[in-house]
Amino acid sequence: MADRGFPKHFDGQRFYNPDAPQARSFLDGLRWKLTSHPEPSPAFIEDVMPSVPPRSVDACQIRVTMVNHSTVLVQRSGFNLLTDPIWSERASPLSWVGPKRRRKPGVRMEDLPPIDVVLISHNHFDHLDLPTLRQLATRGRSTFVVAAGCARLLRSQRIESVHELDWGESLAISGFTIHCVPALHFSARGILDRNKTLWCGYVVEDLESVVYFAGDTSFGSHFAQIREKFGPPQLALLPIGAYEPRWFMSPVHMAPEEAVRAHEILDAKTSIAMHHGTFQLADDGIDTPQKQLMACRRDDSFLILRNGESAEIPC
Repeated sequence: MADRGFPKHFDGQRFYNPDAPQARSFLDGLRWKLTSHPEPSPAFIEDVMPSVPPRSVDACQIRVTMVNHSTVLVQRSGFNLLTDPIWSERASPLSWVGPKRRRKPGVRMEDLPPIDVVLISHNHFDHLDLPTLRQLATRGRSTFVVAAGCARLLRSQRIESVHELDWGESLAISGFTIHCVPALHFSARGILDRNKTLWCGYVVEDLESVVYFAGDTSFGSHFAQIREKFGPPQLALLPIGAYEPRWFMSPVHMAPEEAVRAHEILDAKTSIAMHHGTFQLADDGIDTPQKQLMACRRDDSFLILRNGESAEIPC
């Protein structure tokens, strides 16, 4: 089922951000790394008390558990959903190099309830982690929903029940409708595949609630488009981390104050911060994004959950 209300974002070979800045080039990335001054952060922080979520929740309730980074468990009556899952020690294709975990997951893999749907927003290693996806696939019953072009990678790992969605396309599962919506970002798992697959957010809708998972995104007009199409979400999961230096990161990642603006434009009943606190992917310190968000948010409707912490949101 498709709704072509979003702007064109594919030129026949590669995807792009319509009417918005594109991600910086590979050479710009080298310049950033050569001139980078990352804020010092502890090598590992021992402050996570893993929790055990219930297998299911009551009707008229949304239960949200922060696992880590952009991995969030969202539970509705008879429906458990997981976003961009990563339990690996590194956000990397290699076990010995790449961004290393600074905090442990807030839920152990073996303590997860049955997962009905896994949402994958794009193919970066901190969002599409193959070792984790293979583990989830062995548990059975999960449907994997991925951005356009990403299904081939999962199927190459014998991960089945995979559905690809483009912006404006939808999938109905178990009384819920999953809508693929725009994000402003980019994709790549190597040097030669840049923007060959799509990046996106998702709106998960049923008769009583709207949940918005933004994926990775910079600030843009898509928040107003999503609010106009689906109404104010009961819950929005918004990224706040990996935003410094702004000259390099602003086309692809929001700063905390931009996330607050997005929360207000969406008119979300509750927003929860993600994409922070577990991996240090940019120059901002491991806990700087949450400190900045606390300083600029207007009220407690924009929550910061520790790894393993949960919140209950009425429908």
